[in-house]
Amino acid sequence: MCGLAGFAGEACGSGNPEMLLSSMAHAIAHRGPDGQGVLSAPGVGLAHVRLSIVGLADGQQPMSDSDCRYTIVFNGEIFNYVELRDELKARGVIFRTGSDTEVLLQLYATYGEACLSRLNGDFAFAIWDARERRLTLARDRMGVRPLFYAEHKGALYFASEVKALLQVPGIEAELDPVALDQIFTLWAPIPPRTAFKNIFELEPGHLMSVRNGRTEIRPYWSLDFPDAGDHAEADQATKEEELRALLADATRLRMRADVPVGAYLSGGLDSSLIAALAAPMAPNGLNTFSVTFDDAEHDESAFQMAVAQALGTHHRAVACGPGDIAGNFPDVIRFTERPVLRTAPAPLYRLSGLVRDAGMKVVLTGEGADEVFAGYDIFREARVRRFCGRQPGSKIRPHLFRKLYPYLPGLKQQSADYLAAFFGAGNDAADDPLFSHRPRFRSTAAAKIFYSDDLRSTLGTYDAAAELASRLPEDFGRWHPLHQAQYLETRFLLPGYILSSQGDRMAMAHGIEGRFPFLDHRLVEFASRLPPGMKLKGLEEKHILRRVAKDLLPDLISKRPKQPYRAPDSRSFAGSGEQAYVGELLSEQAIAGSGLFNARAVSKLHQKCRAQPVSGFRDNAAFVGILSTQLWLRRFATRQAAGVRNAAAAAGTPRVMAKSRHPSLAIGMPAE
Repeated sequence: MCGLAGFAGEACGSGNPEMLLSSMAHAIAHRGPDGQGVLSAPGVGLAHVRLSIVGLADGQQPMSDSDCRYTIVFNGEIFNYVELRDELKARGVIFRTGSDTEVLLQLYATYGEACLSRLNGDFAFAIWDARERRLTLARDRMGVRPLFYAEHKGALYFASEVKALLQVPGIEAELDPVALDQIFTLWAPIPPRTAFKNIFELEPGHLMSVRNGRTEIRPYWSLDFPDAGDHAEADQATKEEELRALLADATRLRMRADVPVGAYLSGGLDSSLIAALAAPMAPNGLNTFSVTFDDAEHDESAFQMAVAQALGTHHRAVACGPGDIAGNFPDVIRFTERPVLRTAPAPLYRLSGLVRDAGMKVVLTGEGADEVFAGYDIFREARVRRFCGRQPGSKIRPHLFRKLYPYLPGLKQQSADYLAAFFGAGNDAADDPLFSHRPRFRSTAAAKIFYSDDLRSTLGTYDAAAELASRLPEDFGRWHPLHQAQYLETRFLLPGYILSSQGDRMAMAHGIEGRFPFLDHRLVEFASRLPPGMKLKGLEEKHILRRVAKDLLPDLISKRPKQPYRAPDSRSFAGSGEQAYVGELLSEQAIAGSGLFNARAVSKLHQKCRAQPVSGFRDNAAFVGILSTQLWLRRFATRQAAGVRNAAAAAGTPRVMAKSRHPSLAIGMPAE
């Protein structure tokens, strides 16, 4: 696990490419505190910071093959590197190191870009072919590891984090108003767009080839589902055995390291199941780590301790009390590099700090299970809403809605009419491709009431949800409704928010590598072929996964209803101990200066939150979104208010990826 940076072409604005590369590497040194290396050659520059996990003594990068044709910088892990090394040895390849980096390098030298189909891992890498003068960039299938790029004066620059790109003279940080609107609708920008104008991310499952100033981007893998009704008849007991074997092997591969591997433990089914599989594989006992809350509504410590005691793990927890989230929030935004609508990343930032303080570098997590096995409430909610559309007069509707969210006691007290209106029961067309997510998008977008007139004018008639719909694959309409919902969650929110703002960024802020057994591509593909009823049976989420877990975990956990990970939002910033920066950034003068939000409306919202913590989703999302945007501007923006009234990327029409060989032309072309 590491960080990478570099360029293809002639670096501009610096008479010393090595100095520029060192500056880029220094900006992401937190990702790799164990070493740093740079390479500069005609037409290319590569930089690397290293977190030593595999091949501790001999995995330094940049790494070249024996004849120096290929050179690699690599962020992540190739979990099946042992098997791949054996395969290459059988072909006569001689290895000089014990690292997975060299395995990847030699695999590319042997198979070229076709090597990507053989990789089981979380990765982003850049390989320079000196003979062909070609740079190849690639990112893992699920989007676990980040990779950003920008074109400037004829050269392509790339890095694991945007901070490194901002070291390039002439690349400035300016907020993209379209990306901000996407965040305030969808929770994350639609890739390849980022919060930074003219800085993009390589999408999951994609590769980029750069040669002679020409750039080509294309997918090498995509998430797919069978047509509705085409699911082969399957014996559930057989599928349970297959799933258990796959999950055990995915966990086994992710326990490979030359350092100890621990595990996050939330107290829910997913992380508990991974810990149960990993515990027997840890030679000195498994170290587990949790975050606890003073607020009983969010705290799951009783479940965490129950699992730790049942598995006999060495357990540690970090408390998240009043003021902790607010105290850490500026650092959180520095590492997320984008505004966010929830404070959930902050406790995870504290959690990775706990792992670092324990002297560890690697943890397993349960992320991905909810997307892959239909665990989120949004999947159950969509099923209830479809039922309501077919049975508008049903008297059981309010009872179904109350059953969806047992951890939200306020809903139990609401009337049937209120609940039906709140969830939009029967209001959305059943053939709407975004049917499952419409309530979330509407609820989130309600926070746009705080937009300034200038921002509204800049955005014009732009519709973030319409752009998302325009990005869906051709086969989408033929899939089962559950699979359509899973695709939306897995393809967009998972890499765009969960694996980035709550995942890679919060872990790597403290030099910690997170590993995700549920996102092993073999398991993802297996789950996509399962009949929908094996994943969501009635209103029981993750049905088949619960069946697999029943012999491994206490009933308290295996039968526990899904409770999503949440953290206190506006209440984290309210009260007599309010952090000074909150008042400064939310003052009418500061808000007016940014030009993004209505200063008087924000002032009233701030006063409301100070008086008593708000409980409504709109006000919470607005408060956190506005505050994080102001923090983003203070930390990154070189031209804070310049882009709102004079935005070059005025977004009057939904945008689609245009086919182009030039990176600056591949993004944001108006739909014809």
